[in-house]
Amino acid sequence: MGGPDSNTDFAERVGAALVVGGSGGLGSAIVAELAARGSDVALTYRSNADAAVASAAEAQRLGRRSWTAAADLADDSSVAAAIEDLAAAAGGLHTMVYAAGPHVPQVHLSRVEAASMRAQLDVDAAGFFSAARAALPHLRAARGSIVAVTTAGTGRFPVRDGLSTVPKAAVEAAVRGLAAEEGRFGVRANSVGPGMLTDGMAERLRASGDLDERALDAARANIALRRFGSADDIAEAVCFLASDRAGYITGQHLSVDGGYTV
Repeated sequence: MGGPDSNTDFAERVGAALVVGGSGGLGSAIVAELAARGSDVALTYRSNADAAVASAAEAQRLGRRSWTAAADLADDSSVAAAIEDLAAAAGGLHTMVYAAGPHVPQVHLSRVEAASMRAQLDVDAAGFFSAARAALPHLRAARGSIVAVTTAGTGRFPVRDGLSTVPKAAVEAAVRGLAAEEGRFGVRANSVGPGMLTDGMAERLRASGDLDERALDAARANIALRRFGSADDIAEAVCFLASDRAGYITGQHLSVDGGYTV
């Protein structure tokens, strides 16, 4: 968690922080950390309404208001409608966190069907752009920020993870573009790149059999700290970049990977 005064990071902000994908492992940790730092939170989910309700309830337990809305990132009208509804309910948006990312199999690029890559680019890269585009008027009004959760794989390519890494590289390019173009409106944009975590994607890969203990041991050997991180590590970085503590930081990528990309 943050420093002694971090619980007031967002206390003076009008409106809410929007977490796209706030029902997932990383998204729910980010929702909780934003709430702990004084922000009301609005979150979108694709299909897991129960997880979204639980994530919103945690924000309320921490003393903040929260709202949920379903949004299909492959459907621009669905995304726009959900964000407009949430912004209206919250009285504006001061931050957009993109924490969505569907589970994808570990496959060498040579074995990935073109249609699979196209579909992943559509739902992830284009999905991020759709959400950012819908949120921008509210972020301009608040002189707020965008933080996209991507991957450390854009700094050191993880073999067989192209279906995740290639779209996330496009998200990072869009983040830099938004930083360059929206700074004149006071809007910042940055990204956070998770490495291997004990929860979230790594846990799903372990459960699906894509990673066994031998592969996990090899992954640890490639990390300077020789251990995996946690969703809380990512939430800490996201909230720092979204806060005024990072008020002169924009267009940057922060890898939270234990030194995997060193």
